[in-house]
Amino acid sequence: MQEPQTITVNRDGPVAVITLCRPKVLNALNSTLQDEFYDAFNHLDSDPAVHAIVVTGAGDRAFSAGADIKEMARLQQKGQTSPSSDHKEDVWTVACSRKPTIGALNGLAYGGGAVLASSFDIRVGSNRSKFRFLAVSYSRINSTWLLPEIVGMPAARDLLMTARVVEADEAYRIGLLNRLVEPERVLPEAVKIGHAIAANDAHAVQSVKALLDQAPGATRREWYDGELAAMQGENAPPPVTEAFADFIARKGT
Repeated sequence: MQEPQTITVNRDGPVAVITLCRPKVLNALNSTLQDEFYDAFNHLDSDPAVHAIVVTGAGDRAFSAGADIKEMARLQQKGQTSPSSDHKEDVWTVACSRKPTIGALNGLAYGGGAVLASSFDIRVGSNRSKFRFLAVSYSRINSTWLLPEIVGMPAARDLLMTARVVEADEAYRIGLLNRLVEPERVLPEAVKIGHAIAANDAHAVQSVKALLDQAPGATRREWYDGELAAMQGENAPPPVTEAFADFIARKGT
């Protein structure tokens, strides 16, 4: 019997919402879900009509509890690789996507769920949101390439080496959550942020994201030169009379 669809995709104008749909197992990331999620994400990222992508989980308990351990054990017994091995480049793709991403974290984000959540540009949560970067507890390593950018090196060392639970208040304080709202407001707030992003010039927003994604490791001069280059040639801003047409019409010249 084929498993029901593990994600849904909805559109709210220029904002797309992907929902992980395995609430009975806390939206665990099995092979089917990962295949469907990354296929949908890549399609939306290449769609010019989409200006922002929101990702959330079904139910009110979890964004995602991480890898589906039972499936991993079954695959290992058959001598097959785990789904995470098949998709090891995909979290990088999400983190460096063209389109801005917003996580609506309606509950816990543990293990692979925490890794996925930390790959989003912006994260919205509530008092039900909590994180746990579990890799070292099962003899693995992840998140060293991204988490320090979000929370700083001292906090990243703490979270990655202890594998402890990070409650919502601490997550908000250290930057794992950008917004902390009531549980029922998590998804609406994420979509609202998506529309605020979509109201701006899409090329400019995507250029800002690309520059910020390239920034770690660059010198300040390289960062500045990259910003200048992003506004040259075909990417040059429109004339002032076009870019500020509404303002000029209101104020006159």
